[in-house]
Amino acid sequence: MRSHGCGDLRHDASGQTVQLCGWVDRCRDHGGVIFVDLRDSSGSVQITVDPDNGAEMFAIAEHLRNETVIQVAGKVRERPADAINDRLATGRIEVLASAITVLNAVKGNLPFPVSVHDEENTREELRLRHRYLDLRRERMNSNLRLRHRTVQAMRRFLEDQGFIEVETPVLTRSTPEGARDYLVPSRVCGGEWFALPQSPQLFKQLLMVGGLERYYQVARCFRDEDLRADRQPEFTQLDIEMSFMDQEQILELNEALIASIWKAVKGVELPRPFPRLTWHEAMARYGTDRPDTRYGLELTDVSDLVAEMGFKVFSGAVAAGGSVKCIAVPGGNDAISNVRIKPGGDVFSEAQKAGAGGLAFIRVREDGEIDTIGAIKDNLTEDKKAELLARTGATPGTLLLFGAGDTATVNKALDRVRQFLARELGLVPADRDNDQWNFLWVVDFPMFEFNAGENRLEALHHPFCAPNSADLGTDPAAWANTLPTARAQAYDLVLNGLELGGGSLRIHDSALQRQVLQTIGLPLEEANQQFGFLMDALDMGAPPHGGLAYGVDRIVMLLAGEESIRDTIAFPKTQQARCLMTGAPGGVATKQLDELHVASTWSEEDES
Repeated sequence: MRSHGCGDLRHDASGQTVQLCGWVDRCRDHGGVIFVDLRDSSGSVQITVDPDNGAEMFAIAEHLRNETVIQVAGKVRERPADAINDRLATGRIEVLASAITVLNAVKGNLPFPVSVHDEENTREELRLRHRYLDLRRERMNSNLRLRHRTVQAMRRFLEDQGFIEVETPVLTRSTPEGARDYLVPSRVCGGEWFALPQSPQLFKQLLMVGGLERYYQVARCFRDEDLRADRQPEFTQLDIEMSFMDQEQILELNEALIASIWKAVKGVELPRPFPRLTWHEAMARYGTDRPDTRYGLELTDVSDLVAEMGFKVFSGAVAAGGSVKCIAVPGGNDAISNVRIKPGGDVFSEAQKAGAGGLAFIRVREDGEIDTIGAIKDNLTEDKKAELLARTGATPGTLLLFGAGDTATVNKALDRVRQFLARELGLVPADRDNDQWNFLWVVDFPMFEFNAGENRLEALHHPFCAPNSADLGTDPAAWANTLPTARAQAYDLVLNGLELGGGSLRIHDSALQRQVLQTIGLPLEEANQQFGFLMDALDMGAPPHGGLAYGVDRIVMLLAGEESIRDTIAFPKTQQARCLMTGAPGGVATKQLDELHVASTWSEEDES
């Protein structure tokens, strides 16, 4: 139907007769000659329709609506010098039409303009409801092509390194830990259920036991969890596992993988090796295990300085086993008013959203004196004031913001305030302008964290991470005592404050795996019932192995400079996990439920 793509024609095609197909981007009538911008996936080109070449063809052109699908035959010619458009790849030529055929007309009103010349101010709800139109736009079309190049670069690198792609099951068994599963009732095995995979974790470990040694998969995963801008109920992982490699070798290989992606997609040479922080260092300096290191505003622990002072908010927090930390904001005196820090202010609100009761503050004046609420100033000796300024690096004009309470809440609140202030003060560029790529490995995570609601330990990553042998000890009889405080041989890759992926070395000893499952409160009988197949496999010559998984959607979001992964997925769900285009999820016939041995207990009261 066509000889060329619209965006493929160049100056050297002048004089050629071509046949093009595409969508009408827009039409312009200039004194009896009609210009049609014709668009396909390769780009756009100007079609010139002259009435002298046929009255019937010209009549068709007069009534063309935007997004009509047409076929055009014509001859390529150079544009006049004063009509050259340097903003287009095809801007030096045009096609003089000899025939136009309407392949499919637009039969109703478009819900929003599609033309790349129109500003994108369409509500996201409308874009998702008519996603097929949104995909024609330059932004979405470009994002999906960037996604393709990203996955292509991943595959090429890994296959050059001897990895093979293996598909793992989508219908599998529900297991404890992690987010909620999406469950699928079995028609054949009444009363029993499949789960959609949250990750291929166990299968890829079994592939290592099976001797494949280097596996990867671009895997679809499913988690029934609360959503936000960088989460979807179904998402794509680059899943990797390898045998006979230690942690250092795994990190080096993955740095090379990431560098190859950024080179292929962005043309950027990433410096290596990537910096590393232990989990404890990251929490101490940034209050989070996924810190954005493009700017300072690091946390400073001042608990020892304020433990004995008369300001009870500070001393009480330390006495209760918590901490007092602060952020030094250079130039903050001029940029941030008291109103913004006090109740009702935007900075106060950020701390409050993270669970803090509020923020205390000190302003360092030009003469080096401090300005703050009386309770702090009255109880801060000259020696401790000097130590506070020295420890935080505060100079005249600096604003010090303090959080006090249990350490987890202090970290969470100051991390949120830190990120908010970085945006407010222009310390980080807008997403689309970002060309600063601060990669960071966070290592040495704790094996477990305490779940106060269930009064038990739970795996910080998952219960298949191998503990650090130096923390574990060599006596299996002591594992029950050493495991709870052990570090995991786990690692996360962080970029500009977002986790790109994470993984670990895995447990390849069945006795140790059973002990870990018992440590998180899974009785031995239940552990064998849930994971007996894994334990059996570990007893049959399982090699040392490890791996990690990357969020493909999130990587593409960052490469594209988007703020939401929905803009990097062809057909995403909303934050209510709905597909507005197809109306999923939806009801099903009672007969289908009967065949699956399922009955619904939902009522309209549940929705409220």
